[in-house]
Amino acid sequence: MRIPFDAMVSVFIDKLVAYGTEPEIAKEAAVILAQNSADGVYSHGVNRFPRLISYIQKGYIHPNATAKKIDGIGSLERWDGQLGLGMVNAKKAMGRACELAKAHGVGVVALKNTNHWMRGGTYGWQAADAGCIGICWTNTQPNMPAWGAKDRRIGNNPFIIAIPRGNGEHVVLDCAMSQFSYGKIEMTKLQGRQLPVPGGFDEDGNATTDPAAIEKTWRVLPIGYWKGSGMSIALDLVAAILSGGYSVTDIGKNCEDEYGLSQVLIAFDPNTMNEPNFADELINRLIDDIADSEPAKAGDKVRYPGENSLAIRRENMKLGIPVIEDVWNTITAL
Repeated sequence: MRIPFDAMVSVFIDKLVAYGTEPEIAKEAAVILAQNSADGVYSHGVNRFPRLISYIQKGYIHPNATAKKIDGIGSLERWDGQLGLGMVNAKKAMGRACELAKAHGVGVVALKNTNHWMRGGTYGWQAADAGCIGICWTNTQPNMPAWGAKDRRIGNNPFIIAIPRGNGEHVVLDCAMSQFSYGKIEMTKLQGRQLPVPGGFDEDGNATTDPAAIEKTWRVLPIGYWKGSGMSIALDLVAAILSGGYSVTDIGKNCEDEYGLSQVLIAFDPNTMNEPNFADELINRLIDDIADSEPAKAGDKVRYPGENSLAIRRENMKLGIPVIEDVWNTITAL
């Protein structure tokens, strides 16, 4: 089934308000969740909405709290998310990073004590829409084994780089530190499909494409094997140090679930030291060159990061957002 974008936003607002969220904050969160779904990231949009409501019920999310500045020097600021809605906090923080970038060339907001921001790419697109290069990441609960380990001690930390283009067709890289995010694994399982390549290990320690088997063990495969494991540790430490918040270890020991997170949102103004058209001309040359690549498989298209999201967005805004019927029934019955 497909749900029109505006109808999805309306349902999300109604449910959030019913669980105590002020209408203005509810609308901001609802639009982000629907936009994530429209871009094809259903795992961090419509499919995650019931869990979001459960976190409000459990008190992990304070729905009417918003992030506030607690310290800063020059273009670097430290904010406290006050356990507010993660997507609202992250949007506010990236907006501030872009303001700082326009004033100083670069802006950095380190955010502590916040919640899951849903799709990290949202804030990359936000920065690019504001004409800024955006870099951001978050830590998570312990949900991935360090390379060579079985038990989960590090985070599957999303890392985003966005480069703006004048035509709005931005280059946006959005990747977790595992071969597949847990949201993607969950979505693949719900669709009754297998992963295209091994994404983790089963109970016997064998690499597998079966999402259900990976969910049983929680042994996801880091990108680049030991390299992804090392990147996860490094990103986690920088986020916790800059924000003064929790590391993945602290989250695992002090929180019952995935909350109290630390995040970093960075923006650069690419025009600070360049002519206005310099970046667009450079990006277009590179993208055109990549598009001229010989596909590994006949008929395939070689895409740049973010290109597929744009295609999915156009289709879903025209036809409606695909939704698993059971998931939508669960949301409307909340």
